[in-house]
Parts: sequence; structure tokens; C-alpha cells
Amino acid sequence: MRLFNIISACSLLFLGFITKLTANDQYNVILIMTDDQGYGDVSCLGNPYIKTPNLDRLHAQSVTFGNFHVNPFCAPTRAALMTGRPADLAQVRTTINNRNHLNVEETTMAEYFKASGYTTGHFGKWHLGHNYPYRPMDRGFDQWVGHGDGGTGTSSDYWGNDKMNDTYIRNGKWEKFEGFGTDIYFDETMKFIEKNKEKPFFVYLATNVPHRPWNVKPEWRKKYENEFKDMADKDREALIDFYATITKFDENLGELRDFLEEKGLSDNTIVIFLTDNGTSGGNMIFNDHMRGKKGSAYEGGHRVPCFWHMPGQATANTVKDFTAHIDILPTLIDLCNLKTPSKAKFELSGRSMKGLINGDNTKWSDRTIILHQQNGTQQYTKWKNTVVATNEWRLINNKELYQIKKDPSQKHNVADQHSEIVKMLSAKYEENWENIQHGTSPYARPIIGSGMIKETWLTCDGWVPDQIKPLTWDQPHVNAATENYGFWPIKVAQEGKYKIEVRRWPKEIDLPINSVTEAQQNADIYRDGKPVLKKQGIPIKTSKVKLKIGNKYIEQSIDSDATNACFKVKLNKGETDIQAWLIDDQGKKHPAYYVYIIE
Repeated sequence: MRLFNIISACSLLFLGFITKLTANDQYNVILIMTDDQGYGDVSCLGNPYIKTPNLDRLHAQSVTFGNFHVNPFCAPTRAALMTGRPADLAQVRTTINNRNHLNVEETTMAEYFKASGYTTGHFGKWHLGHNYPYRPMDRGFDQWVGHGDGGTGTSSDYWGNDKMNDTYIRNGKWEKFEGFGTDIYFDETMKFIEKNKEKPFFVYLATNVPHRPWNVKPEWRKKYENEFKDMADKDREALIDFYATITKFDENLGELRDFLEEKGLSDNTIVIFLTDNGTSGGNMIFNDHMRGKKGSAYEGGHRVPCFWHMPGQATANTVKDFTAHIDILPTLIDLCNLKTPSKAKFELSGRSMKGLINGDNTKWSDRTIILHQQNGTQQYTKWKNTVVATNEWRLINNKELYQIKKDPSQKHNVADQHSEIVKMLSAKYEENWENIQHGTSPYARPIIGSGMIKETWLTCDGWVPDQIKPLTWDQPHVNAATENYGFWPIKVAQEGKYKIEVRRWPKEIDLPINSVTEAQQNADIYRDGKPVLKKQGIPIKTSKVKLKIGNKYIEQSIDSDATNACFKVKLNKGETDIQAWLIDDQGKKHPAYYVYIIE
């Protein structure tokens, strides 16, 4: 009888634990993503050098998806993550030049949560558009602090940002912050949670580390200064910075999890960790035997860590089934019982991993996923840098076939021995090629005159370039007066008079067009443990500015100390394109890197 009572009590305790997990169908969710950290850049996954004790602890208390895949580059991964659909369908295929703006017809993860009564916040790197209607605040997020397009130092970033004491966007407006970027994003996350802890919340925390520029203080490097002695100095110093920023992230992760414990939120909060593509530097030391890194169609470019810590989970479990970024949204819909927003019009491409999380893979059949990296292109090049992947096979560029379980390092191309597999996977690619309309898609168009934004700022990382090389997308390119040109597609919601300012330099530094930035030693910026010298800008001697709206050209002479050329123009309702040039005394055109349209 006593034994029966003991068993009954244990059963009740077990059932109570299960009830705790399933009775409340509105778990809080914190989705954490790092930038350029690969599968091998975590201690618990085999790296013998890196120090990540808090990621290790999370891993030890999580379901780990050991065969989890994303795109080989960051903006496409973010698009797929937010929509549960391949990035190609969401019209995001590169990181720059208009092709990194999430299609306005897509429904985001945040919109699913918001439709289900959640408060939503995004902190860090968005990389899916910084003008209306592409901003996080337009796509379902109640709170937004971070970058809109790209990351630190892109032309759309606040001028001079370097991850230390930077200026970020808070809900559409620039705001100065003190401290290191990763610390700020975690601090803002915890403030948001503290404010909204009485109701369900969803947080998307996407740091911009360990992506360059690293800006690592000397004291952060000490853990690694005695390592990698046999490497060339340049590689060694870079790897120390790379690892040190990951360790800095890891410290913040530990603080966040301690915060959740202190606030009594751990028992009702799902914590997810993943990265946006393969490593950008850690493969020099450890890459879990994988070939390739960030940007590669080989395994090292797209297989990344993915840990799911479920409420109450105290032990580790590893799932070996073939999973991907498009599966996260369907899984959260299933786990959190999320409602479908009324605007949703597309069927999700991913699958719920709830069964895998619960240890049941009987319903998980094989599938085909197509990933590629064609950064900087406007339209797809068929089969360029592309992988067609299944649980067993990897077909690369329609030429190389690898049996990935037998050959994880992809050393043995077996295409000749398995022509039937090549044919089958190639047919899958052709079907996908039809689905994405032979690689073409319309331009993303910021909307002018909507009343939702007073000033639309267009920068060279968002133009459609006249030529692919030289690429022109970041502040050093602007500073160096890189010769490239492009136009900005826009959509005018309301016909009317608008003010258009054409500039060489962004508004926040308000330099005359004919002036240059000064060289300076900036104590806030570190590389290889030493302060970095910012270079002086290259002048563009300008006497006139030319503006093109649709097929109409307008010119304006400027004074030598003018910061901009201001055009007051009528814009007709509908789609049009804008382009601008700086003209010197000899009549030569130069790029105008910034245009502001003011309603």
C-alpha cells in the first residue's frame, strides 16, 4: 500500500509538471540570434578553445537540433525566420542594394504573436528595411531598438557607429546610447521584459556580433591572448577578436537567464538560440569537420547551432532530423497556440518541430530545401552557388553530389555514381525555379506620402546599382568616394509637393558637400587590441546637383559651403524611380550617396 502511495505521488508530480507545460498555451518566447557565428563557434559543440559557459549551460538544458540549416547569408535567413517561408519567396535574396527588404505582403512572426495577445519587441539587427513600410514597427513589433538595414557601419547606419556608445533607432527615431552594442541590446530586452512581464511577450533579440567590425577592448581579449601562437599575426589577432565578442555575448546570455530566474519567468519562457549563417572566421580553428563557411553552399555555410530550452527542461536532447529556419514559426504557432493574422495570405513552407521536441520523429518525413548565396546580384543566376539539400544528399551547383552522412566533410563528389539522385534533385530545383518566377522579383519600394513617416532616407546600400562592382554600401565606401551609381525605387501614396534633399554626407554629420571627414584617432574603436585611426574622406568637388525623377531631370547649382541641394517637386501618385548625381566643374558625374524625401 505504501509503495502504491509513493508511485501515485510520483505520478501526480509528473502529471503536474506536464500540466505546467501544457495548460498555459501562451508561453513567453525569447528568440536569440547572433551574426556570423558558426556551428563550431561554441564550446559545447566541440570547439576546444572558445569559452562559452552560458551557451554550454543552455545546450545542456535544451533540445539541440544538430542538423539545422539556414541561408548562407544573413538577410535571407532573417526573412525566412520571420515568415516561415523560403527567403526567395519573401523576395529577400541578398544583404544589400534593395534586395534585402521583406515583401510587404508577407506576414511576420511578430504579427502572429501580436494577433494572439502578445507584446512584441525587437532588439538589435533587423536587416529587412529601415523605411516605411519595412521597419520592425511596421511588421508587428511594439518596441524596436537597433539597426534597420545591415549592421554597424553600413551607409544606412548612423554615421560613425562602431558598436561603442552608438546611436540606434528606437521606434523610428535616432537615440544615443552609452556602452557596448551587445550590452545595450540585452539591457533593452530586460527592460522590455520587466515592463511587460504580467502578460505574454515575444522578444526577437538579434545581436550584431561576432560580425565585423569587432571593436573589442583589450581586457576582453585576455582569455585568448595565449592561444593560436602558431598562426600568422593577422589571422591570430582577428581570431582573438572574433572569439572575444562571442564570449562577451555569452556573458550577456548568462545575465539574461539569471534575470528570468529572478523574475520567476523561467518556468513559462521558451528560449531559442540560433545563428544566421556559417562562421566568418572560426573555421581557421574548428568547424566540426565541415567544408565551407559563411557564404558557401557547402555545409559550413548553412548548418548552424539551434538550441530550444523549453520551460522546466533540465536535461539535454539532440535531434538529428533535417530541420531549418522555416520550421521555427510553425513550431511556435503549434507550441503557443498562435492565431493566424487576418492579413496572412501565404501558406507556410516550414513544419512544426513540436513532435521532435517531444521526442517523436515518426511523422517527420524527408524533405528538400534549396539554399543559395548570390550576394550583390539583382536577379538570380541559375544554379550559382546553390545547394539542393535533403537529409541524405547535397547537390551543389548541379555538378557536385555528396552523401552527407557518410561524407560530412564533403570530400567525395559522387555525382557520377548516382546520376538518378542528381536528376531527382535537379528536378526539384527546376520546380523551385518556376515557383520563384525564374529568379525575378519586383523592386522593394519605400512608400512616400503615407502619413506614417515624415522623412524617408535613401542611402547607397538601398539603391539598385548600375553595376555590381565596385559594391557601394557602407560608410567607408562613401568616405572614399567610391565610383558607383544607382537608382532608388519608391512608391508615392499621395500626390503632392515634396522636399527632396540630395547630399554627399548624411544629415547627422551635416557636412558641406564639398567638405570631407577628418582623420581621427578614436579611442572607442579597437582592432587587434589597439585604437583604430579613422581615415580622412576623399573630396568630391561639386558645383551642380542633378536629380532624376522618373524620366524628368532637374539641375541645381550649389554654393561651395552647401550641405545639400534642396528640390521642391510634385510627385505623382504611383511607382517611380529617383536617382541623383553630384556634378563637378568639368561636368563629370559623381555619386550622391544620400537622398532625403520630406513630406
